[in-house]
Amino acid sequence: MTGPESAPRPLRPATVAVTAGRPAHEPDEPLNVPVTLTSTYVATGELEYGRYGNPTWTAFEDALGALEGGRALAFASGMAAITTILDLVGNGGGIVAPRHSYSGTVAALADGESRGRLHATLVDIADSAAVIAAMEADEDCALLWIESPTNPALEIADIPTLTAAAHGLGIRVVVDNTFATPLLQQPLAQGADIVIHSATKYIAGHSDVLMGAIVVGDDEVYDALKGRRDLAGAVPGPFETWLALRGLRTLHVRLERAAANATELARRLADHPAVEEVRYPGFGAIVSAVLAGGADAGDFVVRATSLWVHATSLGGVESTLERRRRWKLEAATIPDGLVRLSVGIEDVDDLWDDLAQALDRVNA
Repeated sequence: MTGPESAPRPLRPATVAVTAGRPAHEPDEPLNVPVTLTSTYVATGELEYGRYGNPTWTAFEDALGALEGGRALAFASGMAAITTILDLVGNGGGIVAPRHSYSGTVAALADGESRGRLHATLVDIADSAAVIAAMEADEDCALLWIESPTNPALEIADIPTLTAAAHGLGIRVVVDNTFATPLLQQPLAQGADIVIHSATKYIAGHSDVLMGAIVVGDDEVYDALKGRRDLAGAVPGPFETWLALRGLRTLHVRLERAAANATELARRLADHPAVEEVRYPGFGAIVSAVLAGGADAGDFVVRATSLWVHATSLGGVESTLERRRRWKLEAATIPDGLVRLSVGIEDVDDLWDDLAQALDRVNA
């Protein structure tokens, strides 16, 4: 005799990444959801028109939602997702956001301020007391924007503490989870209301897709964001979404290798005399190295590598690097010589050999 059957154990994240969003496995049916290239549906169904839904979107949204623990929405780009969230803030509303964060987020906040749509207070997101004080000081604050780790300073926010404080003040919380991915951090489980991704980066993972995504835990917020997406037409192409879902399937193996490489490179960089400071939060695959020679040293290094590619995006299988202060919108508090490294999945010794020869020439 056997005892009562126990409930099946929830699947681990790596398995969810591979299996979520797949169709029922019937004989002779595709193993994965195919790309659906259509703008028009036969009437009287749930979709009606291509701007409102697509089976390929649904598969991607189901998979990402399962990893983040909420309901996902796919967008045409990370910026489309960002501006859709900002639309939730009423006219004249306040936003508290990191002083060091994605330049597109900073630009969107500046644009809203220039038009009198909203006002923003930029803070050190790692200083919880300062963040809470900023929210308390703004009686019109409607949104706390958290990025953790921050781009490119790699500061870490205390998400549970900040979300609890924000909710106590009636403020909604959004977390940009692009750098950490849902495999390393699940903000909804820590109390956040909205999670945002530039799916262009680690989710898709091959530097060939522009996409964004939002994940929420509340149906009312989901409906509001979907309504804004449908109205603005900020929707992704079906083929791009199919590519992003295909990339998501290998997120766990790509991130595991890239993070191992990043940990080792951070260790080696800390011992190089051309490097003044290494910023690495201890997880993920982004490392920021502040070069002792400042902007000139940074510009030299990004030109002197051959395996590392000088490029502004990140999260792909290949390793890229750039000096962030070359961008006008980058915060003045970011050191001139800070080089952001997006570590890929190549052999770590090859990556180090290429980087070290460039650093050695700076220090010669």
